[in-house]
Amino acid sequence: MSTYVYGITTRSHPALPEGLDGVGDPPRPVRVLKEGELAAVVSDAPEDLRPKRRELLAHQNVLAETGATGCVLPMRFGSVAPDDSKVTEVLAERASHYEERLRALDGKVEYNLKASHVEEEVLRQVLADDPELRALADANRQAGGGSHEQRLRLGEMIAAAVQAREVQDAAAVQEALAPLAAATSPGPGSTGWLANISFLVERDSAAGFLEKVEELRAAGPHLEMSVNGPLPPYSFVEPGPDGPAGTDGTDG
Repeated sequence: MSTYVYGITTRSHPALPEGLDGVGDPPRPVRVLKEGELAAVVSDAPEDLRPKRRELLAHQNVLAETGATGCVLPMRFGSVAPDDSKVTEVLAERASHYEERLRALDGKVEYNLKASHVEEEVLRQVLADDPELRALADANRQAGGGSHEQRLRLGEMIAAAVQAREVQDAAAVQEALAPLAAATSPGPGSTGWLANISFLVERDSAAGFLEKVEELRAAGPHLEMSVNGPLPPYSFVEPGPDGPAGTDGTDG
């Protein structure tokens, strides 16, 4: 039976909740494999595992339950080893790396923040801040909308101003929150967001971090911000050469 790996923690990590289930249909019971000073949170691996919503949520739930009582190095969804012995073998081989990461991330959690513009509000602001742009918009309005060339020029100028504001606001958000975090990690870029940043925050300082987010919301009505966390430190696990599945299995 192959072994599904959720994450790596310390041997002394508090016991997981009794009856904790993981991936699979029916869900496979979660158990712990220990090797030296390390432990792997695992279950039997389903033969037909697919990245369906229920399975992804089950993977995340096991990590959330584990991370609630101590540091865990999260593995990527679908990390599967041939058997239990391969998992403990990898723990032994890479003990120094995993132990260093667990020490570095102990007591810390991840918050992911995504920010986007409220379109109508940011348009109002860029017009208010740029006299030339405002004058051109007023002239076009007085001319019944202006010529095609005038409308095109205005549209290009507004697009450039909004893009510049996206860069400015992304930098401002990171500058405001970075001092409250031990580290930051940019997420994948997307046309839907002006900022997608993960923050590594001391668990005991999380309330202050979230309060600062609320201050930014109140001060920036042109910004929409969503925060996901606390999470295991997905974005701050520096992977070793290979994970227990024979590939780089750490989320980072």
